[in-house]
Amino acid sequence: MNVKFSSVAGTASFIMGLLAAPVAVAHIGADDGHEMPISCDNSKFQQDQGMLAEQYSHRNVPYGQHLELPEHVCGSVVKVYRSRKSRSGWHGYFLMTVGQGQTLRIVSNLDNMNAPQWPWVAEGDMIDVRGRYYFDGPHRQGLDWTHHGTSRKWPWGGYVTVNGKRYE
Repeated sequence: MNVKFSSVAGTASFIMGLLAAPVAVAHIGADDGHEMPISCDNSKFQQDQGMLAEQYSHRNVPYGQHLELPEHVCGSVVKVYRSRKSRSGWHGYFLMTVGQGQTLRIVSNLDNMNAPQWPWVAEGDMIDVRGRYYFDGPHRQGLDWTHHGTSRKWPWGGYVTVNGKRYE
């Protein structure tokens, strides 16, 4: 599907159409008219997040239905969590600021990153993160795919830059 958007309303209509479709996961890629921002763009992220939060403010999202968007955000670390093992390996988690008092959960696949032992971030660190914004609902959202790899369904490699040092 090749879609080009000329306005925010066009993007919103497209996303709402995807969410209404019977597809369990809406993968949005370069072929769908979306591009990974080259530099930090917290306002784009907040716009995308606000649109999805509004969509789901009056109902629950069915389990397994979610949307993924390319995002590039920056801010500071406000909380660091321990690493945990999941089906796809070891992951490190932290919260970062994205402006206007909002925080965002960052998930890093430690098995796929060229980084030292976790934690390699600390509260107060300045960070720049590029990855996949997943939205499973207002209380189930964050940024993952923060490592260098790509896949058939996700064409952008990600990274986390901590105080000027990049980990991918």
